Amino acid sequence: MLRSGTINTIHELATQGKSIREIARTVGIARNTVRRCLRGKREAVPRPKRGSVLDPYKGQIRQWIQQDHLYNCETMLSRLREMGYRGNATILRDFVRPLRPRKVGHHPIMRYETKPGEQMQYDWGEFHYEQEGQDRKVYGFTAVLSYSRMRFITFVKRCDAPTMLRCIMEAFEYFGGLPKAALTDRMKSVFLDMDGKTPIWNPLFADFMASLGVSPRVCKPFKPQTKGKVERSVGVIKNGFWPGVHFTDIDHLNGQAKLWCDRLNQKVHRTTRKVPMDMWVEENLTPLPKEFAWERFGAEERKVSWDGFISYDGVSYGLPADPPVAGSVVLVRERKLELRIYHQGQLITTLTKRPRSHDIVQHPDQFKGVEPVAPLNRTDRPLGHQVAGPVVSVRNLAEYDQLFGVEVSS
Repeated sequence: MLRSGTINTIHELATQGKSIREIARTVGIARNTVRRCLRGKREAVPRPKRGSVLDPYKGQIRQWIQQDHLYNCETMLSRLREMGYRGNATILRDFVRPLRPRKVGHHPIMRYETKPGEQMQYDWGEFHYEQEGQDRKVYGFTAVLSYSRMRFITFVKRCDAPTMLRCIMEAFEYFGGLPKAALTDRMKSVFLDMDGKTPIWNPLFADFMASLGVSPRVCKPFKPQTKGKVERSVGVIKNGFWPGVHFTDIDHLNGQAKLWCDRLNQKVHRTTRKVPMDMWVEENLTPLPKEFAWERFGAEERKVSWDGFISYDGVSYGLPADPPVAGSVVLVRERKLELRIYHQGQLITTLTKRPRSHDIVQHPDQFKGVEPVAPLNRTDRPLGHQVAGPVVSVRNLAEYDQLFGVEVSS
């Protein structure tokens, strides 16, 4: 079967007036083959496609797309490199492009830029994972400096107000300073309502921001684009880091997230065309305060059970028997994976935070000096009193007859 190049050469030589013998000698084929080619309209046989360096990995790529919903080619490329792939990114993008779901168009959105050190944006995201066949979730706290695009990410089990304040503290420490303002959604842990044009802030959040000298700001209603930088960052994490991630516990997950975030902050940002780490030097953030300035905002109350345990982030922690705090309320301050337990202003003990939920951590002095069955203080129990009833005399009925002057015939 002739190739298209050979067929074109035969027809070109025939056009030039060459004989069949000369054409056959030039091309290196039989004269009858030249005659058949000039006589008929045979189509050229397509050239067989060569194998691609991506072929051994296409099954894995389809699995990432179909099962993990991973469409980010940069993330795929880094994972394929670890598996031995030596091709370039263009081959990968060409293969993934038709496998992506179609995107719906929308109107353009005006981009807002801020000056160095002016603003930090932060937000929450829900991240689902599978554990023993069941769907579970953690919450991802994401913060980004609006000027340099420096990103921060940490995962937690809760997204309440105390947890949010601790995440903001970690973000400020990661960035190495304080911005002038912090922008987020109108979540209840931040914003309660409007009194005319005056915002009513969550009291705990307002005190926290006031103690740091950072101005709190929230987006306009139904305008999440106001904080588009962090909205985009949450999407980058969901599409670039989360699909197919494997972790043993939340500490392991946060370790991977930090390494991924560090690498991201050293890459050229697609919008600014600059490296966030290089632009971060220009932020000129306000220095961090002393720890005591925000220590009280990372504290939560917990009720101590009668067997001396407190529950914190799904883990039961035992407390020492002295002082006796069973049944009372203690204050738990979390700071850098360390739990400090206070009772009536006094530090009771310091514990290392455990990452796995449902763990039970007994304190070595939890039952020190405590009898196996401790007698309860009876005065603490509701107490009733039993008294002797009235004494009733037993008399002969004839005495009553005599008393009322009644004669009874025998």
